[in-house]
Order: sequence, then C-alpha cells, then structure tokens
Amino acid sequence: MTKHLLLTLSLLLCVAFGSSAQLKSYKSKSGYSYWVRTPTNLKPTDKLPVIIFLHGRSLSGHDLNRVKRYGVLRAIERGKDLDAIVIAPQTSNGWNPDKVIEVLDKVLKDYPADEQRVYVCGMSMGGYGTMDVAGKYPDRIAAAVAICGGGTKSYACNLTQVPLWIQHGSADTAVPASESKKIYNAIKKCDKNADATLTIIPGGTHGSVERLFHGEKIYDFMFRYKKDDKALTYSKKRK
Repeated sequence: MTKHLLLTLSLLLCVAFGSSAQLKSYKSKSGYSYWVRTPTNLKPTDKLPVIIFLHGRSLSGHDLNRVKRYGVLRAIERGKDLDAIVIAPQTSNGWNPDKVIEVLDKVLKDYPADEQRVYVCGMSMGGYGTMDVAGKYPDRIAAAVAICGGGTKSYACNLTQVPLWIQHGSADTAVPASESKKIYNAIKKCDKNADATLTIIPGGTHGSVERLFHGEKIYDFMFRYKKDDKALTYSKKRK
C-alpha cells in the first residue's frame, strides 16, 4: 500500500470521526439499547475517557429519548463540555451489571476509548446500578459517583477497590439518605481506609441533586483516577 493511499485513508477516517453526529443511538433486542456521545472532531488516534451514565426508574422503557431528560446527556445538551465518550444505556427493569459491561465492551471496540479510564455514575435507581457495576466489576471501573441511591451489601468488599463519591440529599423522601449511609458503612467495615466519600447535601431532595451533573466537581473527581495495566489484565483473564 502506497504512502499516498495510507494518507488518504487516514484523512478519510479523521473526517468520518470528526464530522459524524455527536450523539448516536444503538438499538439492541437482547441487551441494552444506548446512546454514545463523542466530542467534536474526534480522531481515531484519540484515547478518551469513558463515562457511563445510568438513569433512574422514571426514564426506564424502550424510548431512548427519555434518557436525555436528566443527567450527563442533559448537562451536555445545556452546554456542559466534556472531553470524554459518554455512554447512556436504557433499561426497562433495573440495572444488570453484566449488560452494562456488555455495552461498554462494544463501545471500547468501536470507539477510540481508554479502557484504563472508565467511569460510572448515576442517580436514584442508577445510583444503585452504579454501585452494582463497580461492585461486580471493580477491575474495570476507575472511579464511580452514586447519587441518591444505595447499594448491594454483598458487593461492599469489592467496592473498597474503587474510588467512590456517594452523595445524597438530606431531604430525599423517595430514597432516604439512610440507603447511601448503609452501603458506605458496609464498605468502611470491609476496609476503613477505602477511598470512599459520603456527602449528605443539606436540604437536598430526590430531584434537586440532579444539578450535580451540571457542575464540575463529580467529573473532576472521576478524572483524577486511572486503572493500571495489572487490573485490566486480570479482568481479561476472568472472561
């Protein structure tokens, strides 16, 4: 293959990534359908971090447009600039960690993503889902943010391996803050030095904490962390 042809192909790839729609939907009959959002002028040589956003129960169903009503995609729609690939799947009945990782693997295969910088965040039912994904696959997740949710106690010791920021409003009547406190205490019981932070937001309601997705702090927190090669190698061997 000539240098001229290689250059032409490279330019075509750059154009394809850079000019394609920033938000693309993928339908699935057996797994989760999902959105993938990419930054402007994405190049095939990029290695971008990945943010997985898990929605709450009110956005469940089979209409992907519902997933854009709040959270990371909504923040981007309102001007939030994230230099990351965002994955936003939709479930119709609770979050299955295996299916979330299945979506992640598809995106890692098809997009210029950095598997060492995969983050998961969510609120309400998505907060529970976030903790379950990080709890079942701690070797795949670099950091996680769970908002107004809770967690599965059987994953508590696994969760000590993942940097976590758990946040909950003190005035939440839909999912009480005690749910976040329970999983946080379980994690600290497994390892008192675990990198887990619990923040109770004074006066925060179940809906008002959605504003966290529109700020900088949760993204700054997640982007501080990166998985090492050893953890990823271990993850691949288990499959």
